[in-house]
Amino acid sequence: MMKHEWKKQEKSLYLPKNKPELVTVPSFNFFTIDGKGNPNHEAFAEAIGVLYSLSYGIKMLPKKGIIPSGYYDYSIYPLEGIWDLSDEGKATQILDAHSLDKNELVYKIMIRQPDFVTTELAMDTIETVSKKKPHPLLETVKFEAIEDGLSVQILHNGPYDNEPESFERMSQFCLENNLERTKLTHREIYISDARKTAPEKLKTVLRISVK
Repeated sequence: MMKHEWKKQEKSLYLPKNKPELVTVPSFNFFTIDGKGNPNHEAFAEAIGVLYSLSYGIKMLPKKGIIPSGYYDYSIYPLEGIWDLSDEGKATQILDAHSLDKNELVYKIMIRQPDFVTTELAMDTIETVSKKKPHPLLETVKFEAIEDGLSVQILHNGPYDNEPESFERMSQFCLENNLERTKLTHREIYISDARKTAPEKLKTVLRISVK
């Protein structure tokens, strides 16, 4: 079987155009970690490391002679995050719409897993990684199905701090198409590795749920 590469086979979800578009996103399974605080701090980087340890733990199973039922070769999916603000952060934004205290950010970061990954396999992988590379965050990892459903998305090019410009375009698209947001949270999919990419060259999918 051909290697499944999300950049090629799932372009509509991961490489949309640089203009708002409507898309329906089905349910997918993810390893997730919930957290709060500034994503520039070390705790956030450690959470990302834990998610990648689990994701590579599953991908590399055949090299250990373990081939899960339905296994196929694939590219590791990109890091994603669902973002919100704490109640205190929301109160601050009401007073100043342009103010964002990153310490008040609330997030669920995640990496999608292929369809063959069952809950049992996911739990076994968490246990295996915990023995090989112990980390307190492994105890907080969940394996859960998340469905974005009907959404508006856009490919944002450039620094994360410029995202409000893309969100404004998405809001205008919603107005023009009689759509409204169903929740205040939004999803970000990190196509670029921020550690290795200049800010002006970053590519990030922004997605909001609508009705």
